[in-house]
Amino acid sequence: MDNKLALKTPEIENTDGLPLPQRIWAIVAISFALCMSVLDINIVNIVLPTLSHDFDVSPSIITWIMNGYQLAIVVSLLSFSSLGEIYGYRRIYLSGIAMFCITSLICSLSDSFWTLTIARIFQGFSASAITSVNTAQLRTIYPHSKLGQGMGINAMVVAISAAAGPSIASGILAISSWHWLFAINIPLGLTALILGYKFLPRNEKRDDRKFDKKSAIANAITFGLLIYTLDGFAHHEHHDYIVIQLIILAIVGTYYVRRQLGQTTPLLPLDLLKIPIFTLSISTSICSFIAQMLAMISLPFFLQNTLGHSEVMTGLLLTPWPIATLITAPTAGYLVERIHPGILGSIGMVIFAAGLFSLSMLTPESSDISIIWRLVVCGMGFGLFQTPNNSTIISSAPTNRSGGASGMLGMARLLGQTFGTTLVALLFSFVVQSKSTSVCLLVGGGFALVAAVISGLRISQPSTIK
Repeated sequence: MDNKLALKTPEIENTDGLPLPQRIWAIVAISFALCMSVLDINIVNIVLPTLSHDFDVSPSIITWIMNGYQLAIVVSLLSFSSLGEIYGYRRIYLSGIAMFCITSLICSLSDSFWTLTIARIFQGFSASAITSVNTAQLRTIYPHSKLGQGMGINAMVVAISAAAGPSIASGILAISSWHWLFAINIPLGLTALILGYKFLPRNEKRDDRKFDKKSAIANAITFGLLIYTLDGFAHHEHHDYIVIQLIILAIVGTYYVRRQLGQTTPLLPLDLLKIPIFTLSISTSICSFIAQMLAMISLPFFLQNTLGHSEVMTGLLLTPWPIATLITAPTAGYLVERIHPGILGSIGMVIFAAGLFSLSMLTPESSDISIIWRLVVCGMGFGLFQTPNNSTIISSAPTNRSGGASGMLGMARLLGQTFGTTLVALLFSFVVQSKSTSVCLLVGGGFALVAAVISGLRISQPSTIK
């Protein structure tokens, strides 16, 4: 009996990685879960006005349906990464998928603002468990020589899910109610759960250390206050409150960092930041996602308010971006095994910047075709960058710190998206409406160029992709 079970259970062989076809099914499971968790960050944006009307809640309050989800991810991501290293990536991952299915069902059945908001917060914790260990598992699934290909698929799923949120939401809303924005997660989650349980590797290396609860609490307060303060600043919260938040942030943050410096395997992986190529890759990742969010949040305002397009048409016009990424990211996964990731990443960010600068030159007379080709350029550049960058982040960390590297990769994306969202709010409040989108795109192009420069600095560092 034990022998039969052993044959059915995918194990990490001494030959490095999972054998085919188990590797394919494992990556399919990861892709389903990752798509589901990333998609839900942006899929609600379009329906916020409808929810505000249905629940009779002001627009400023209704945004907590989105903010609560993202805040939950930010405050818990590094904690789940640490738990993955201690208890196993597979266990944390499958638990996150199961909870995501349950919370998605609650969201789809919600009949009040508070029910939906609380469910969304717990859905965010579930997404955090999935995201925190996602890329760490690629090291146990793929042979080292094929890690770039795995990262290519992973980057493709993340980029497409993030950019395609408005498009998918538009399609669902065109034929059904907002409840189905959440209900669609259930079949995706169940598929990921079944495939993950059967094919994800079980015999992962685990750390015998205890979970640092004090660091987890300090981490939640530090990053939670950071995001909340940025949001308050962007929405012109009273200065007294912002000052109080900054003081608390400085005190707790100082304690948190000092505590991490004394740990051999810290929750906040400061040990990994001592690796130059890792730090450069994290920095360029943050800049790239700031640029992406500056574009993805500001463009719908131009398309709807200036060009007069509907929500559905806006989603369709933004679709060429993820399609271009879909084509480019796997290609980058192939190229990263042959070209230094610093060079490849710089090329991708320069192309991305060119696309953003060209979008900033759109006028009220611009045709749909002129918008589409510019979005294609952005998608190609972003896809060409993400794969080599993510590959470098994961492979430059020691194997036993893959969870920490995975958590930092996810944190870089979330911080970049949050800073980008905050910048859009600030720019929209200081720039006249007719020029606000153009300014956001110019600033985004600037961040993309900064990312290209930082990526180029990695050329002096040895590539970790063999």
